[in-house]
Amino acid sequence: MAITPEQSALLDRVPSPSALRRLPESELPAVADAVRAEMIDAVSITGGHLGSGLGVVELTVALHHVFDTPDDRIVWDVGHQCYPHKILTERRDRIRTL
Repeated sequence: MAITPEQSALLDRVPSPSALRRLPESELPAVADAVRAEMIDAVSITGGHLGSGLGVVELTVALHHVFDTPDDRIVWDVGHQCYPHKILTERRDRIRTL
């Protein structure tokens, strides 16, 4: 599943949690879909674990939309759950270096 140009453009619009918080709730499912596509695309190139990251995509989008991250802290259970978090916290450009 390659990330589409539209999904990539959407992620370009939300490089940080503060940008994500400015989006209306109606756009959050599309953000989650774009994050999921970005993760799958990246891991198909670099290898890695998808299950735990894919399991928290909607949760990650919701947490960053509701809470004032990074002032409000999020603790992840395992490192692989951080993939969506990294994409949404100004590290998308490095996700393929996992």
